Amino acid sequence: MPGDAPGARRLVIENAHVVTVSGAEFPSGHIVVEGDRITAVGPGPAAEPAGGAEGTERIDGSGCLATPGLVNTHHHLYQWAAQGVIPDGTLFEWLVASYPLWARMDAEVVAGAATAGLAWLAASGCTTSTDHHYVFPKGRGDLFEAEVEAARRVGLRFHPCRGSMDRGRSAGGLPPDDVVERAGDALRATEDVIRKYHDPSFGSMLRVAVAPCSPFSVSEELMTGSAELARAHGVRLHTHIAETADEEEHCREQFGVLPVEYLDRLGWLGPDVWLAHCVHLTDKDVRRFGETGTGTAHCPSSNGRLGAGIARVCDLLAAGAPVGLGVDGAASSEMTPLAGEIRMAMLMQRARYGPRALTARRALEMATLGGARCLGRQDEIGSLEPGKLADVALWRLGGFYDAIDDPVVAFAYGATPPLERLLVGGRTVVAGGELRTVSGQAAAEAGARAHRRLLTGDHV
Repeated sequence: MPGDAPGARRLVIENAHVVTVSGAEFPSGHIVVEGDRITAVGPGPAAEPAGGAEGTERIDGSGCLATPGLVNTHHHLYQWAAQGVIPDGTLFEWLVASYPLWARMDAEVVAGAATAGLAWLAASGCTTSTDHHYVFPKGRGDLFEAEVEAARRVGLRFHPCRGSMDRGRSAGGLPPDDVVERAGDALRATEDVIRKYHDPSFGSMLRVAVAPCSPFSVSEELMTGSAELARAHGVRLHTHIAETADEEEHCREQFGVLPVEYLDRLGWLGPDVWLAHCVHLTDKDVRRFGETGTGTAHCPSSNGRLGAGIARVCDLLAAGAPVGLGVDGAASSEMTPLAGEIRMAMLMQRARYGPRALTARRALEMATLGGARCLGRQDEIGSLEPGKLADVALWRLGGFYDAIDDPVVAFAYGATPPLERLLVGGRTVVAGGELRTVSGQAAAEAGARAHRRLLTGDHV
């Protein structure tokens, strides 16, 4: 069930409510795609090309909302295989119970889990996804390559983050010693995947980031070495920070400072950094994020599921810091669709700050252009503008949704409407709610097999 070849033809979406995110909205507008780029966006019907319309595919977007493709800024794809296993507990309790299970994974588990996880993201309007993979059991195949190949099959723009842990329990860390690496080994392996996979070109489908796991599982040597490595190669930096009150206490005991102060001391704040969660921030932390251009991957469902708290998203936005959305690992936000995080983020901010705290349009902006800013790709994706990549989601409203006049409110406030079309660089990945690059049923079955393989441990 192949998708369209990128750059194969001209495609026109007409009669849709077009939300550019970067500015104007067109209640009955058009989007013109040629190759992998958007060439026109505006009101009314699209102008006919000088050479005629032969070879143009026209999509009637009547009753549809057109948005930029959604950008997932934080995930752990391998965790698709561990969903529902530990449904209750704090972050630290969940991690301690999960590490022995994750230590069983191999490349086959990662391939199946990543295929299912990325297919699920595509079905929820995601065109670009990161992944933070930091558990590398020895002798289990090439886990990083397994997820890269899964992304190629599904057809999403992919930003895998080569994670690492070198601080096991014997060194005061949280993970067991048998799932951590030596700092030097981790850095060498990270540099290898940068050299092999990272593509910095405009329109790239694959970029690598450097991502030591967290201060409670990584030494200062690995944190500073990771920053030096990333900046030497011109790639971005990512880690978890300030997710729970337990982490705050851990950092005080181990380092004598709060989590963000620790990162700042190590030179880990800046416009080339985006950080997952950032729930427990001080006023000073918020100011530093704004001053340095440090991004945040906000994962509201996972934060709620683990009882971590509600991130200060409105304060970060007011400070001028980039904020995107992430679903986090499937094992801490079971079956969470990325589009659903728009609603969850909006409701959580209103629960904390009041009913005007975060509008539907601002939440949509976080899921698109905000995520693009976190990944350093705001000039390529995140809004519908001529010259940008043709990453477009077309949502089918109508029926019950007709009771709401504002299509953005209809999209964000309730259940996510059906996905009519998803384009990644002009290539159709979803049409009529069905995946076109891979079989949705086959992807689901691959995820289920990965789950059974991980739980039984027969391959270990």
